[in-house]
Amino acid sequence: MSIEARIQELGLILPAAPAAAGTYSPVVIVGNLAYVSGQGPVGADGRWLTGRVGSDLTEEQGIEAARTVGLTMLATMKAQLGSLDRVKRIVKVLGMVNCTAEFKNQPKVVNGFSDLMVEIWGENGRAARSAVGMGSLPGNIPVEVEAIVELVD
Repeated sequence: MSIEARIQELGLILPAAPAAAGTYSPVVIVGNLAYVSGQGPVGADGRWLTGRVGSDLTEEQGIEAARTVGLTMLATMKAQLGSLDRVKRIVKVLGMVNCTAEFKNQPKVVNGFSDLMVEIWGENGRAARSAVGMGSLPGNIPVEVEAIVELVD
């Protein structure tokens, strides 16, 4: 089954891919690796989710925001690569959580993103990963994720 078909089977709806908000490329391809710039959570209505986990948002809302980041990243990769069927596996992920100093479950929040990738790609969606807390993120988004993905030869 193709990745595009798998996304349909799961009933996932991708938001519109956000435009680059600065002087950078959303995806840079080097050899058979695609480096995906940091993505934030764009809701189905096209609006950015905002808030700090641990004060404005609960841990569960942070997990859902990270899943939404995954959908945003899928939309960006599809727009930049032409098809998600070009993605062979997710190699490396850096998840950043906008959270209070007391919040300690950044890895659990970023699981919202990682679990979505595994739902779609199976074990090829299970990446090496870092999950860190941040004092703030652009636009007060709760989660930002960047990734390195392997492309089909």
